[in-house]
Amino acid sequence: MGYRELNIGKKEAGRRLDVLLSKRFGRFSRNQMARFIEQGMVSVLGRKIKPSSIVRIGEKVLIQVPELIPTEPPPKLPEIVYEDQRVLVVNKPSGLLVHPVGDVFVWGLIGLFKSKYPKCDVDLVHRLDRETSGALLLTKDKVANAFLKKAIKNKEIKKKYKAIVRGIPGWDEQDVKAPIAPVPNAELRLRRGVVEGGQPSHTTFRVLKRMPDYALVECELHTGRTHQIRVHLEHLGFPLLGDKIYGHPDSLYISYLECGETEELRSSCIISRQALHACFVRFPHPDGGVRSIEIPLPNGLQHIVEGGAPTWAFNQSLENQAQEQTAMESPI
Repeated sequence: MGYRELNIGKKEAGRRLDVLLSKRFGRFSRNQMARFIEQGMVSVLGRKIKPSSIVRIGEKVLIQVPELIPTEPPPKLPEIVYEDQRVLVVNKPSGLLVHPVGDVFVWGLIGLFKSKYPKCDVDLVHRLDRETSGALLLTKDKVANAFLKKAIKNKEIKKKYKAIVRGIPGWDEQDVKAPIAPVPNAELRLRRGVVEGGQPSHTTFRVLKRMPDYALVECELHTGRTHQIRVHLEHLGFPLLGDKIYGHPDSLYISYLECGETEELRSSCIISRQALHACFVRFPHPDGGVRSIEIPLPNGLQHIVEGGAPTWAFNQSLENQAQEQTAMESPI
């Protein structure tokens, strides 16, 4: 039987095990979790436990409750484009969650790399949306992680994205400084928008290529708000190709959550993923110096830039081919 691993950090440490697990996995009550612990379906590496045991920082809780463990084998490891003893830059494929949450087990990128480097304290420096592909920074020790997160806070890390947008901008460059916050009274709670009094947000957009119905745009982040590029592009009137939320009414995404892929979704979004790719990152290294990493567009998006027709199935097929090729070339 497989298992699910829960790493105890500062937020979790000092709590009863049964209470922690019932809060983390809301579908089970505290009493149910206590029974799972007593039946040996929950364990902690290195010591015997009971429901009232207090968890400690750094401990690993192994969960073997059938509803909470993997039912499918893990996906292939994403491509590693840069690696040294302390830092990793990986090419995240579209569709792979960076850090899953919720009761139902879903494979995530951080879990795959924790498994690959069991002797390292692998952690994320930043995140990417599920459908966004490209450069993602990870570290192998806590000091390196704190160093790079501080570098982000101090705006010492430069990140650029390439986006394919719907419509043809009449401008070559736009510097957008527009505050972002949840949209009041939106039917879809996760929707953000340009809202007065929101968090200060700054993005620079540059048109790289114009096509008959779309444009390739470089996006440079100066702040890091949730959905920032997507919100600012919608604000300009040029939403991302393939975005299921921005540029559409709330009802489209709600229907997707309830019914999955529908003809309305395919005709509205045209391609199966949002056309956003993290193409460049430059960061100061914890041991000194600066590293710059570029990652080209994946096949499915490059096909559109070169004049190919964007279609749901064809784009998805190209993306899968690219991911399989990348995985085969990755060091395992």
